[in-house]
Amino acid sequence: MKKVPMRTCVVTKEKLPKKDLLRIVKFEDKITVDPSGKLNGKGCYLKKDEAVVMEAKNKKILNRVFEMDIDDSIYEEILKNI
Repeated sequence: MKKVPMRTCVVTKEKLPKKDLLRIVKFEDKITVDPSGKLNGKGCYLKKDEAVVMEAKNKKILNRVFEMDIDDSIYEEILKNI
C-alpha cells in the first residue's frame, strides 16, 4: 500500500491529502498557482474550496505567509484552478 502525502491548509489548518489541496508559490517576488506541485520557491497549500479561498482573501492570510501584498488577480487565478 502506497503512502498518501499529507499537507496542511494554511487557512483551515486541516491535514489533507496533497491532491485535495492547491499549492501557491512565491518565487523571485512573484506569486503563482502551482497545479503540478513541483515549482521552485516558497509554497503553501489551500483547500480546494471557494469559501476557504475567500476567507484567505478577507483575512489576508497569504499576505502574512508570503510577507508581501497579494493582488486580487492572484485570488481570481486560484478560483479558476479549483
